[in-house]
Amino acid sequence: MRAIANLFRSSPFAPLQTHMERVSQCVEKLELLYEAHTKSDYEQIEKLTAEISEMEHLADLTKNEIRNNLPRGIFLAINRADLLNILSLQDTIADKAEDTAILFTMKKLEPLPDLAEDMKIFVEKNIESVKEVHLILKQLDELIETSFGGKEAQLVSEMVDRVAVIEHEVDLIQVKLLRKLISLEDKISYATFYLWTNIFQTMAALSNTSEKLANRVRMVLDLR
Repeated sequence: MRAIANLFRSSPFAPLQTHMERVSQCVEKLELLYEAHTKSDYEQIEKLTAEISEMEHLADLTKNEIRNNLPRGIFLAINRADLLNILSLQDTIADKAEDTAILFTMKKLEPLPDLAEDMKIFVEKNIESVKEVHLILKQLDELIETSFGGKEAQLVSEMVDRVAVIEHEVDLIQVKLLRKLISLEDKISYATFYLWTNIFQTMAALSNTSEKLANRVRMVLDLR
């Protein structure tokens, strides 16, 4: 706990950045997990899911430390409510990464060739959205130095727009995947159909939440 408290002294954003680093690690593991799925490597899927769950737990511990050590009654570069809102959105991303991984362990899902190409892009785009918002969080210290203005603020605003573009791309791919899945309804079981739709929805929450997080940061900047 003392470590988190010390981070607040060096930068009000440092604890958020530490938490987001762990969140990002959870999400990036999904690429390896999906690769294991394409190879029907169910043992590796279980192993990676356990690793993601452990990472999510570590992110939770960091989140709790931040909440327990959040300074009161002293100046912060952003207000307490905004900081906690950002933290909550980051936490949701880690939760959705873990939920997605767990869904892949519900049954031995066989790879569906008709979905393979779009699904690969879908996974990559969702991970990309999290990486992009992670980069935004890394820019916050520079924004303090420029009083939330200048070129740094413009750069962050452009990055926020980029997250929105990625989220839209994810939405379009998700629709394609659902249409292709429906076309296979006579060839797959209801359980398989239901599980895939849940995977689509849960994984898409990564980009949806990343967009919300990016917009929350923009709102904080707009108030300055």
